Amino acid sequence: MATTPRYTQNTVLAVGIAAALAFAGQANAAGFQLKENSVKSQGSAFAGTAAKTGDSSVVTNNPAVMTQFTGTTVQADLTVIDLNYEFQGSGTDALGRPLTGSNGGNAGDVTPIPALSVVHKLDNGVALGAMISAPFGLKTEYDAGWVGRYAAQTSDVKIVDLTLSGAIDITDRFSVGLGVIASRADVTLSKAVDFGSLLFANPQTRPLPFARPQAADGLADVQGDDNGFGYILGANLRPTDNLSIGVSYRSEIDYELEGTVDWTVPGNVQAVLASSPTTRPLFQNGAVAAELTTPSILNVGAAWQVTDALQLSATYARTDWSSLREVRIQFDNPDPDSVEPFEWKDTYFAAVGAEFKLNDSWKLRGGVAYDETPTSLEHRTPRLPDANRIFYSVGATWAMSDAFDVNFAYTHIAPRDPKIDTTSGGSRVAGNFDGDANLFGVSAQYRF
Repeated sequence: MATTPRYTQNTVLAVGIAAALAFAGQANAAGFQLKENSVKSQGSAFAGTAAKTGDSSVVTNNPAVMTQFTGTTVQADLTVIDLNYEFQGSGTDALGRPLTGSNGGNAGDVTPIPALSVVHKLDNGVALGAMISAPFGLKTEYDAGWVGRYAAQTSDVKIVDLTLSGAIDITDRFSVGLGVIASRADVTLSKAVDFGSLLFANPQTRPLPFARPQAADGLADVQGDDNGFGYILGANLRPTDNLSIGVSYRSEIDYELEGTVDWTVPGNVQAVLASSPTTRPLFQNGAVAAELTTPSILNVGAAWQVTDALQLSATYARTDWSSLREVRIQFDNPDPDSVEPFEWKDTYFAAVGAEFKLNDSWKLRGGVAYDETPTSLEHRTPRLPDANRIFYSVGATWAMSDAFDVNFAYTHIAPRDPKIDTTSGGSRVAGNFDGDANLFGVSAQYRF
């Protein structure tokens, strides 16, 4: 085997890598965004997060609100996401034959999302805060050998932030805040490799009995990580004692991901590749690198204390997903770049919520939200079966003492019938995803 067609070389480079660093995203929010940094806010569908006081997650949601605290407040949040997604469809290989395999089972998982925040108010109108949270991430996994194995197998994405914020009162009714974000991205993703199709594409190897689509499956596993830095700006206007309006802006964060790709190659395929100096270097474990930019987020919120017992809140947020136009993979080996187009669009999130003080010990809350997807059918893959969705949330606060509160929340998220029709390595998979997500949250806050 003297040469390998360029089609085969490019496919080799793309398998398991292009789209692999495409951060699977069917979490609780559109794209791969996570909103779970406050159980109290979750109870009202995250309405008013940029304007509400009494919730120390404002360290990252809007640091300007920190000036409305007194003393020191410590808050710990835990939200468990129960994601359920099952594929209902079929596929064809490069020869137009049906793809073998199951529907992949439940691609979702049960994932805990913790957050920890602290706010300290000084006597001079200055407030300081720190918070650890996860703004983006997901874990999904399909059964081995499923019908869409050549597009996605496992996706495990973790992005964790440490935010340090400060705020100051400009007047009695207006404050501003600034935060610095240190972020860590860690990714592990895999997909099956149809080596039979790759050999079938070369006339010289086509006569081999295993040089047929689906006849020689392997696996590609990609791991990568990096640190990134960003910032958050905020402002909080309180035109009356009963109305609060907040605006915050979170910057884009750039990551220079570096990691490795591990290939599992069937023995008969490996023997064929090793027979020629042209193909011998292919499918070798080694280093990879890619650039990733998480989107900026503009968040506008309002909270209105209608009566002593009733509060209404609302949020409008815009996420600039257009920063994710493509993922370009570069290799340490002398291979051409592999490019996966995304062409995501900017999206909006809108929420309304209400809170009612039942008595001195209990507050009840609820909310509804609409979250727009950044994806389109043209670029949607099984790694990201994303769709527009609606949030339905309820929650409560139990004031156990003047200093100690416990919060509870439940959210049901109903996406609007995600559909895919995608081609990967010559195989095509099309169909619908049936599923939902349930979020269970509990948090505790102590005020010194």
